[in-house]
Amino acid sequence: MKKTTVAALASALAFGALAATPAMAGDAQGKFQVKVLGTAVLADGKIVGVEKGANLLGTVANAPQTKANDNYVPTVAVEYFALPNVSIETICCLTQHTVSGTNGTIGTVNVKGADLVDHVLILPATVTLKYHVNAGPIKPYVGVGPSVFFFIDEKPSAAAAAASPTGLAITNVKLRNSFGFALQAGVDVPINDKGLGVTLDAKKYFMDTKAHFYQAGGEVLVTKHSLDPWVLSAGLSYRF
Repeated sequence: MKKTTVAALASALAFGALAATPAMAGDAQGKFQVKVLGTAVLADGKIVGVEKGANLLGTVANAPQTKANDNYVPTVAVEYFALPNVSIETICCLTQHTVSGTNGTIGTVNVKGADLVDHVLILPATVTLKYHVNAGPIKPYVGVGPSVFFFIDEKPSAAAAAASPTGLAITNVKLRNSFGFALQAGVDVPINDKGLGVTLDAKKYFMDTKAHFYQAGGEVLVTKHSLDPWVLSAGLSYRF
C-alpha cells in the first residue's frame, strides 16, 4: 500500500474517532487542542564531519556527499493552553527515510545515486512552548522547544552490503539518537465556535547525528550528518 494512501487512511480514522466522541464538548476557548495533520518531512542529511574512516572518504572537503529523502506522513499534535496566549504542544509521528550518495566515492565505490542506508525510522520527540497572537479571526503563533530524534531499525542497503569491488561489505549501520531543538511558526483558523478549526504549521529542526558503519571485522566508518529538516503540516484542529 502506498505511503500516501496509508497517510490518508490514518488521518481519516484518527479524526473520525475524535469527532465520534460526544462527551468531548468543543470549546473555542478550551484548555486542550488536538490536531490531525498531513506532514511533509524535508530532511537534509549531508556529511559535515568524518570521525573514523578518513582513508575511505578523505577529508570533509573532498568527501562524497549524502542526502536523506523526503517523506510524507500523518501526525497528531496535542496542545495544552496554560494561559490564553501560551500553550505547550507535543507531536507524534514516525517517519521512514533512506540515505543516498549524491556524488563521489567511498573507497573505490562510486556512491552517486546509490542508497547507503536503505531503511531508518525516526521518532522525533518534540515539545514546544508557543505564544499565540490574537489577530481577530486568525490565531498566528510562534514556538520553540527541545527535541530528541530516536533512530529505529536502521539497515544498510544492498549496494552498501555487497562485497568489494562493487560494494562496501557493510554488515550493520547505526545512527546515534540525537538531541536538538526546533523553531515553530503557524496559524490556527477557527471554523466555528465549537472548537473546530484549520491549522498550518512549520517547524525548522536543528539536529545532527552520527552514522556508524560496520564490516565483519568491526566499525570502519563514522560520519557526522546534519539533518536539520523542515517539517511542514496542515490539517484539522479540535479545541475543548
